[in-house]
Amino acid sequence: MKKIKEILTATTRSHWVGDGFNVRPVFAHLAFTLDISPFLMFDYAAPREFEATDQKRGVGPHPHRGFETVTIAYQGEIEHGDSVGNRGVIGVGDVQWMTAASGIIHEEFLSHEFLKKGGTLEMVQLWVNLPAKDKMLAPKYQPILSQEIPVVELPDNSGSLRVIAGNYAGIQGAATTFSPVDLWDIKIKAGKTVELNVPAGHNAMLFVRRGSISLDGNKAGTGDLAMLEREGLTISLQASEKASVLLMGGEPINEPIVASGPFVMNTEQEIRQAMMDYQSGNMGRMQA
Repeated sequence: MKKIKEILTATTRSHWVGDGFNVRPVFAHLAFTLDISPFLMFDYAAPREFEATDQKRGVGPHPHRGFETVTIAYQGEIEHGDSVGNRGVIGVGDVQWMTAASGIIHEEFLSHEFLKKGGTLEMVQLWVNLPAKDKMLAPKYQPILSQEIPVVELPDNSGSLRVIAGNYAGIQGAATTFSPVDLWDIKIKAGKTVELNVPAGHNAMLFVRRGSISLDGNKAGTGDLAMLEREGLTISLQASEKASVLLMGGEPINEPIVASGPFVMNTEQEIRQAMMDYQSGNMGRMQA
């Protein structure tokens, strides 16, 4: 059985990214550390109402290199465009998995249709590190629609699990990854217990998006992050009320992490090179 290592309570303050995303850094002081590898950063935008407008809201063109961004839309719509020519909109239940790798410039806005009507936005964005051998590969973009994500009904009518990435009970997730990563979107019914297996030696974390869960004699409520020890295989979750939980698990990448703004590499020299490549236009340019 995996034991609780730490519970990060929902006490970190939210901040605006551009004028479209009011997010809370869930990993707090552990962001960009080996304690959470292969993950780097996790922002949660709690449900927020936006009034109808004909103005654009979001984040304009900016670069990335050395990692992947994973965006899950729970409510509302998010529009993406990048320097490779990818464009798309993700809505409720959809996922955007963007591999920056050697470098990409992209922009993220609330979709035109969403802003025209107004409504509620809720989303998460997770940064996933790349092994050194893959950091300079060509960029990649995976738009994953909700209907493309396998849904598994859990035993004893206890809930359901969407396999966004990784493998659950022999069911392969929708996303392709560069290192072993599990990303499972889990719903647990009130009064039920769910047992999950994740590989021993992997880091595993549970973000409670709704409700509360008990595990290893500890309670994690809405907005909390439960971090588990690497040892052990099984996670047992009890839900006294209906709960929605995002499991993030993965094989640690035991390599140096050097992060500066939108770049995550292994050395300071690589960071300097990334800045020069961006400034000289070698990461490409946004296409009209």
